[in-house]
Amino acid sequence: MLTQMATRRVLLIDDEDDIREIAQLSLEMVAHWDVVAASSGAEGLARAATEQPDAILLDVMMPDLDGPATLGRLKADPQTRHIPVIFLTAKVQASELASLEVETVIPKPFDPLKLSSQVAATLGWDN
Repeated sequence: MLTQMATRRVLLIDDEDDIREIAQLSLEMVAHWDVVAASSGAEGLARAATEQPDAILLDVMMPDLDGPATLGRLKADPQTRHIPVIFLTAKVQASELASLEVETVIPKPFDPLKLSSQVAATLGWDN
C-alpha cells in the first residue's frame, strides 16, 4: 500500500488577480500545498463550505463583501467556523484587527518564497 503525506489545502480569497496568482504559485511550488482560489468574499464563502480547506488566506480590502465581513460569515457558519483564517493585507491597522478572530496578519507585499513558512509557523504546521 502506498502511503502519501497529507497535502494541506489552503483557500486563498483575494480580488486581485496578480496577488492570487503569485500566492497560489508560491504555496504550490514552495510548500506543495493544494490551493483553491476565490476572487470575492461571496465566492470564498461558497468554496470554504464545499472544499473544507485546512486554512484560509483572506484579503481585507475587497469590494462588496470585504475581509472582516467575510470572516464574520465564516465564523457564523458551523461548516466553516473551525477553519483558521489569516489576513493578507496592505493596510495593517492593529486597532481594527485586534477584535477579529484571525490567527495573524501577513502584510502585502509578501515574500513569495517565505509565504508558506509564515503560514505554517502561524498554524503550527510542519512544513
